[in-house]
Amino acid sequence: MMKILIYGAGVIGSLYAALLSENKDNDVAVYARGKRLDELRINGLRYSKNGEVHTADIEVVEAVKNDDIFDYIFLTVRENQLYKALEELRNNTSGTIVTMVNSLDDYKKWEDICGSGRIIPGFPGAGGSIDNGILNAGLTPAIVQPTTFGEISGERTIRITELADLFRRSRIPYQIVSDMHLWQLCHLAMVVPIADAYYESKEPEKAGTDSTLMSKTAEKICRNMKWLKKHKGKLSPGKFYIFLILPKHLIKIGLAFAFKSKFGDVFMYRHSMKAPDEMRELHRQFYGYIKERS
Repeated sequence: MMKILIYGAGVIGSLYAALLSENKDNDVAVYARGKRLDELRINGLRYSKNGEVHTADIEVVEAVKNDDIFDYIFLTVRENQLYKALEELRNNTSGTIVTMVNSLDDYKKWEDICGSGRIIPGFPGAGGSIDNGILNAGLTPAIVQPTTFGEISGERTIRITELADLFRRSRIPYQIVSDMHLWQLCHLAMVVPIADAYYESKEPEKAGTDSTLMSKTAEKICRNMKWLKKHKGKLSPGKFYIFLILPKHLIKIGLAFAFKSKFGDVFMYRHSMKAPDEMRELHRQFYGYIKERS
């Protein structure tokens, strides 16, 4: 039996809790607080799947005791909540924390807080919303972005193999990368301009229909990827080389299509509009990183 804690009960945490709990070999607990904690205690973790509402087989907790031992703790909080969460987990004796967080932080800062060797940097491949207490979310298509993770060292360790097996048995597409920091840089090189486009638009839900805005977004992404290739030597994943190869007018067309699609609504628009503070902070981090090294 794999014992798992999902630390954070927003969209991402709730979705992974639901998916992991469907595998009866997993014992899943969800840490929540505030209104979400009350909601989960009263109604359980309800989620929509194939047109029906299900209730996940999970335990809801409001505290994580130091001697509560989990095989994996998945940290599914926003970037601006990360440090507080790591502080709260400092004295818990579980060996592995998978940080499903968008950030350009030096991972050593995280280990300085919660202990050396505990962190596996990761990133979710999911999106959606919680509507009237019911989770309406899904995994990103694997060809676009599976759940991504890797050791800070880049090594293929036993726990990385076991984590991959956990995702496989729970039918969660995944990929293991050797350099999570580079992967997150490349990811932000794309998603920061996308979020910026929504914030710059007078009608964010119609941003994809603004030809000038799509051209500007394509230009930003291409420029970011070009800088990363020059200064880091490569891009990760390799599919991002498309931004260096394709003409910008074709990238613009592809972006406009994505912005106007159901995919764009679920995985791009909803998160950008619900987490503007987080995305603006990531904008500051990303372009600050480039400025310091240019």
